[in-house]
Amino acid sequence: MERAMFAGGCFWCMVTPFEELPGIHGIVSGYAGGSVVNPTYEQVKTGTTGHYEVVQITYDPELFSYEQLLELYWPQIDPTDDGGQFQDRGSQYRTAIFYYSDDQRMSALVSKSKVVLSKRFEGPVVTGILPAPTFYRAEEYHQNYHLKNPKHYKEDREQSGRDSFITKHW
Repeated sequence: MERAMFAGGCFWCMVTPFEELPGIHGIVSGYAGGSVVNPTYEQVKTGTTGHYEVVQITYDPELFSYEQLLELYWPQIDPTDDGGQFQDRGSQYRTAIFYYSDDQRMSALVSKSKVVLSKRFEGPVVTGILPAPTFYRAEEYHQNYHLKNPKHYKEDREQSGRDSFITKHW
């Protein structure tokens, strides 16, 4: 098993694209990259801790490659927005690909180059490619939020503008 970590705005919306795929063994919502050890949602949502909201994915690379994960990641985000994602504003909602190995770093750089060269976006692609920092699991009520609170999740996602952006640009 290997791990991948992606920041794509609200972590609730970053779970569903990756679930129920062959080789994906787990998706955990959490926080990474900040200065506070074991941060809480209440701390992270202020935008003052430096953490990103992230998902950490455990996968079997024999069944689902890291490159396939990257191909799923990019169409979930606006890679030109460095102030958050969609209705979620603040540094905790920035986008980033966190790599665990040199191979992941190289694959991420190649995939970012493809997005840039596609000229799909007018602005620069600002999604960071960074070494994986310590991952902190988010509180239990955030795990699989879309299954625990489907009505609120659906309403929040519709209001966010994420799906209309995806349809328009990807």
